[in-house]
Amino acid sequence: MADYLKKVYPFAPANRHSKSDAESDTLYSNELKRKKRIKLAIYIAAFAVFQGIVITIFALTVMRVKSPKLRLGNNIKFQNLTTGTERSPSFDMSFTAQVRVKNPNFGPYKFHDTTATFAYDGVTVGEVLIPKSKAGLKSTKKINVAVNLSSSALQSSSTSKLGNELSGGALTLTSKAKMSGKVELMLMMKKKKSAEMDCIITVDVSAKAVRSLQCK
Repeated sequence: MADYLKKVYPFAPANRHSKSDAESDTLYSNELKRKKRIKLAIYIAAFAVFQGIVITIFALTVMRVKSPKLRLGNNIKFQNLTTGTERSPSFDMSFTAQVRVKNPNFGPYKFHDTTATFAYDGVTVGEVLIPKSKAGLKSTKKINVAVNLSSSALQSSSTSKLGNELSGGALTLTSKAKMSGKVELMLMMKKKKSAEMDCIITVDVSAKAVRSLQCK
């Protein structure tokens, strides 16, 4: 009995399962970290692609500077229109017109004083000053001007043509101007841009009104 009690049987190591569990936990933790790193890399790559797209769109739209447009409005109103005789054709007229500066940019367009000339048969018959101002971003600046025109500067070759036009009841004038200014973007970038006006005005003499107005 004593010998039996003295016999000692070996026990399985108590820490064998605990070591296995620790190794499993370590592997699981490393796997989680690896998946997190992969997910983070995907997020960073996606953000970089998105940022690149945004910057490209921004550069092609907001930062792209276009030339403003300068035009005469259709609401021309005559205060006075007189013509000469058939033997001595002439005209004197005064009217109000609206000059429109259309700014297609994402920044204001500041322009300088501009002179618009009116001509008949290539000869200047009057001028009007368009005062310096500013057209806001993506908007149209409307400026009312008073115009006075006279045929006193016409030569004989032009007056013969004028007589034919007046007998037909119409008078064709042209108006041109070149405006200079700067487009401001993001309060830090300024780019020079000019706007040109080239209009043909057909006046109905008897009605004292504009028959047609074409600008390009």
